[in-house]
Amino acid sequence: MNALPRLPMGTEPPPERRRRGARSGTFGVLDIGTTKVVCLIARIEGDGEPRVLGFGWQRGRGVKGGSIVDLEEAERAIRAAVGQAEEMSDTQLTGAIVNLSCGQPDSRLLNVQWPIGGRAVTEADLRAILAEGRRRGTEDGRETVHGAPVSFTVDATPGVDDPRGMVCESLGARVHLVDASQAALRNLGACLARCDLEVEELVSSPLAAGLATLVEDEKRIGATVIDMGGGTTSLAVFTEGQLIHTAQIPVGGWQVTNDLARVLSTPISHAERLKTLHGGAMAAADDEREMLPVPLVGEDEDHIARVPRTMIVNIIRPRLEETFEFVRERLEAAGVAKEAGTRVVLTGGASQLIGARELAARVLDRQVRIGRPRGVRGLPDTAGGPPFAAAIGLLAWGAGEGRPLIDIAAGGERPRGTLRRLIEWLRVRV
Repeated sequence: MNALPRLPMGTEPPPERRRRGARSGTFGVLDIGTTKVVCLIARIEGDGEPRVLGFGWQRGRGVKGGSIVDLEEAERAIRAAVGQAEEMSDTQLTGAIVNLSCGQPDSRLLNVQWPIGGRAVTEADLRAILAEGRRRGTEDGRETVHGAPVSFTVDATPGVDDPRGMVCESLGARVHLVDASQAALRNLGACLARCDLEVEELVSSPLAAGLATLVEDEKRIGATVIDMGGGTTSLAVFTEGQLIHTAQIPVGGWQVTNDLARVLSTPISHAERLKTLHGGAMAAADDEREMLPVPLVGEDEDHIARVPRTMIVNIIRPRLEETFEFVRERLEAAGVAKEAGTRVVLTGGASQLIGARELAARVLDRQVRIGRPRGVRGLPDTAGGPPFAAAIGLLAWGAGEGRPLIDIAAGGERPRGTLRRLIEWLRVRV
């Protein structure tokens, strides 16, 4: 029998390169923030990368500090964003991967020692370790939404990535847990139920931002991602390729806008315009001479004040300094400042303020760059900047990036699907 002819180089079909945990078929992601709601509908292609089929964006309503405070307003914003993406993709969503920013999410690292007794380590042992870590980390009114091993120690040998099948007497694990307020999770579930959507997976917002903006070497040698959103600033610390800490600060771009509005006695809408077009944290030589028009609250339209740009900078700079000081304090209090390395990546809408990078470098005493999300096929150029880092990171998670060896969510039993226990928990209580 004659052998089939070989195709010339470059004409062979590319092999499937789907990552472990990657979604099959069409799926949706939902980034619910204080100032905007973003919905993306995508599918994973043969090379393992996502392609966006539908995009929806709406101004945020009913959300404050990352948590839902008005169910009706939040429902309207979410329905509108999802409707736009569904119409563009000709797809109807029943559920979505959702960012976790509600309920004051908190992070902790626990060391768990587990007896093995001279046999081979099994997956059941790893799940038992995570269940023990979750039990130790349980607090009243809080629910664990992420539980993942950071590293393992097999007897006296540290730095083991996957101990399954290895023989040992004792297995140690460093377990990273993220929890959030049960009440806030219930409100999130109730709001999405009103939109006829299920929470298929919850992904920490700064983790998503890190997946979208960090390069592999930064994750390996140590880096901190600071996602400067509208209502909150969140941070994630990566080292040796793993997420080891997250935190959230209730200060964001909205507070900068509010400061401008209060000090200048100008409407919120104009304060936002001033911040976007003329705002910054670093003064330039001619800022004292550049006069900006500022309408006053309650005055006639032709009653316009004029202020130098230096005044705008002097209002914005203290708020950004305070934000970066909070970040520094959180890193020091968590004991991860050394593991975080000397690299900081700023992303999110407020990171685009002129001088934010230089100010962060001075306050944090680290190397700082602006994190622009990677390009995604099918995504409009208008949705490719730092304000959309979390949404793009949710797509990366859907493609299988950043998933730990084992991730146990709420509940100690083996889940039937990722975060399935949390989904059931929400259903019971909503």
